[in-house]
Amino acid sequence: MQASATEREPTRGTRVRQFADLTKPRVTLLAVFCAVIGMFLAAPGMVDPVVLAAGTLGIWLLAGGAFAVNCLIERRIDAQMARTRARPLARGELGARESLVFALILAGVGAALLLAFVNALTMWLTVATFFGYAFVYTVLLKPTTPQNIVIGGLSGAMPPMLGWAAVTGEVGPEAILLVLIIFVWTPPHFWALALYRVEDYRKSGLPMLPVTHGHQFTQLHILLYTVLLTAVSVLPFVIRMSGWPYLVAALVLGAGFVRHAWKLHRSYSDRQARATFGYSLFYLAALFAALLVDHYIELFLAP
Repeated sequence: MQASATEREPTRGTRVRQFADLTKPRVTLLAVFCAVIGMFLAAPGMVDPVVLAAGTLGIWLLAGGAFAVNCLIERRIDAQMARTRARPLARGELGARESLVFALILAGVGAALLLAFVNALTMWLTVATFFGYAFVYTVLLKPTTPQNIVIGGLSGAMPPMLGWAAVTGEVGPEAILLVLIIFVWTPPHFWALALYRVEDYRKSGLPMLPVTHGHQFTQLHILLYTVLLTAVSVLPFVIRMSGWPYLVAALVLGAGFVRHAWKLHRSYSDRQARATFGYSLFYLAALFAALLVDHYIELFLAP
């Protein structure tokens, strides 16, 4: 029996969803959230609506384009891993050429928006982040070193600096500190995922830390990085970028993260690794939200 036209070809809605999936929407959302927080932290009051809209959209498009290039380069690796085998390129639902064109269009439109409505510094920093993640991390670092996520984490840590530059036109020490927080957060976040997905990474041939050095070594490093992260997270208070409300939130959130990491280090289970990974996502969003709330409390109470 012959297949109907609807069975032979994906619907327009399905096609749109396949292209949207290339941009890793949930990861992109977290990156853009951090960029927007960077904008508001840099502003002495409210952010200019044009800068906010164009900056958010431009960063979103360039981030989505970088993730699409990542999916394109890693499509064969993704097809071998349970976590990623449903991605459109891994399943062969999209072609390499159309995916590349889609990624370049996103990046081009995003860069044009930033240059036209924000400033050149934000555009160049975001383009550099695009190339850092899509090519330096994906092509050079990820397949060659177990420290891939540490070194390559710099690209993923850039969003708050992009938001800061969008509002101020410069990169200040506060923006560098925000980048440092995400940079130190990335290894324990990603290694927790790699622990319970270790067989996927082993099959793929990627030299992730649990594959090359084993579970215990990785568990220890997650704990050490989490302790370091808690120390780094109080620096905004130390340099008077934030006040007491943020400090309390940072210490409480850090204690929760250290508790998860300690339990994981003391007695490994996939369940605890998943819980640590899940908490790491909550931690970053809550920490940056606390920075934002503290910022506007300080502005409201200022004489």
